[in-house]
Amino acid sequence: MALVPLLTTTTQRSFDELGTPLSDVTFCVLDLETTGGSCNDDMITEVGVVKVRGGECLGTFQTLINPGRAIPPQITVLTGLTDALVAPAPRIETVLPSLLSFLGDAVLVAHNASFDVGFIRAALARAEQPAWNGKIVDTVHLARRLLRDEVPNCKLSTLSSRLRLDHQPSHRALDDALATTDLLHLLIERASGFGVLGLDDLAALAKIGGHPMASKLKLTAELPRSPGVYMFRGPGDSVLYVGKATNLRQRVRSYFGSDDRRKVGPMLRETQAITHVELPDPLTAEIVETRFIGRMLPRYNRRGTRATKYCYIKLDIDSPWPRLSIVKNPAKSGVHLGPLPSRATATLVVDALQAALPLRRCTQRLGRNFTPPDDAPTCSAAQLGVTHCPCSGTADHAEYAASVTLTVRAMTGDPGFVVEQLRERMNKLAKQQRFEEAAINRDRLSALLGAIRRTQLFAALAEMGRAEITNGDTTWVVADGALVDTRTSTTLTAALPTTALGIVEVGQPTARVHADEALCLARFFDKHAHRLTVSCDGTWNFPVNQTESIAPLERAS
Repeated sequence: MALVPLLTTTTQRSFDELGTPLSDVTFCVLDLETTGGSCNDDMITEVGVVKVRGGECLGTFQTLINPGRAIPPQITVLTGLTDALVAPAPRIETVLPSLLSFLGDAVLVAHNASFDVGFIRAALARAEQPAWNGKIVDTVHLARRLLRDEVPNCKLSTLSSRLRLDHQPSHRALDDALATTDLLHLLIERASGFGVLGLDDLAALAKIGGHPMASKLKLTAELPRSPGVYMFRGPGDSVLYVGKATNLRQRVRSYFGSDDRRKVGPMLRETQAITHVELPDPLTAEIVETRFIGRMLPRYNRRGTRATKYCYIKLDIDSPWPRLSIVKNPAKSGVHLGPLPSRATATLVVDALQAALPLRRCTQRLGRNFTPPDDAPTCSAAQLGVTHCPCSGTADHAEYAASVTLTVRAMTGDPGFVVEQLRERMNKLAKQQRFEEAAINRDRLSALLGAIRRTQLFAALAEMGRAEITNGDTTWVVADGALVDTRTSTTLTAALPTTALGIVEVGQPTARVHADEALCLARFFDKHAHRLTVSCDGTWNFPVNQTESIAPLERAS
């Protein structure tokens, strides 16, 4: 038996390779005989492998192995292998290079694969060789999903007998590998009824096959392995759920297996059809998903249907005594943060600003001609010294204007003063072991910095005007903060199937309905700015500068 160099690496398969038609996939069906059931304490006594592709046998590999120890009597009775028979055979360390060379990059198949693969990996470890981590298909798991109702158990001997396979197992490695090969071909034939066409489908079938809605897998038969948007549709062609995927087929089929979210079961029960839109890249898919969700408002979607909960923080700087407020829609004037994802987040941001700056907290309207009455009471916050109280006539206009200026600076990207104040308060509370109060201030600061950065991302998107942004062979055309076209090396245009829900104007808050798309684009450009090629008629401000970071609390020693 000629020896060849040991393979030291296993290549990660791409989506295209995983999606190769099963008729084009090379399988190596492995079976081992051993001195016992523990891969740590027992040793291999025989190896048998059958290499097949498209139903045709390409070759076999078989050899006895000297385990370096006595074979237990019960194993001899089972397999017929004796110490005298295996004594002249090579040790497993000598066989491993040839075995791995024969396996190559084929998909390993075994019946109860964890047993055989465990022994191979243990042998590699003892030989101080790199671990083997190739693709594995276990015929036991497939048989349990596809044949369990036809047989009393899924032992190889039972399956071979009941299904009348051409080869019958004999507890000898090559015979058992040949029987497992027959079983594999039968299982692939049965799996085609579940829409199994590629290697990724077969690998996932062990989980998918037992799903209560597995009969609906045929709805996924036409899905491509490419980026795009998918839609689960119910009675009357109503859209139940919209999602995006880098690999449409793989993602949609995952709902029938590992996805155990509570809403998935009811959604699949209602599903009568699955449609899709193929798109050139994942970013375009995410944008189109956002637009579909915003227009269709599918009841099983949460992301994208929450625009009604979005809100803004407004500082009415045109007022003689400006105050912070949380508003549903932005005003034509004033300084705004947002849109923010919820009123709870906005409340934290307002609390952060008011904790550092003594802006008035009352809601009373104070016009330019407002004159406080002589008996006007001072509000409790002002009595505590944490805010000005212009409605009682005790506030100094110049001091108040200085606080407003610092607030505007913070809201427009320079929160240094606010951060310093809140950090000082956090650390003071921590040293006093008032950790819950310190954590509240930390949450407020975190919400403030997040809101400022979110608003800066929106602003940077608007300021670039019309732009063409290229990454590799993909070019995105963006105008007014919305994606208008996608081009690749093989297409002149993506012909987006739906238009944007809104735009982003320079100096104006982003509309709630357009916030998801704008944030998606801005975050992508911000993350990948270092490798993008940009042509724009405005100003390219990505990546957006970090505002501040939150220092850890200083605990008392």
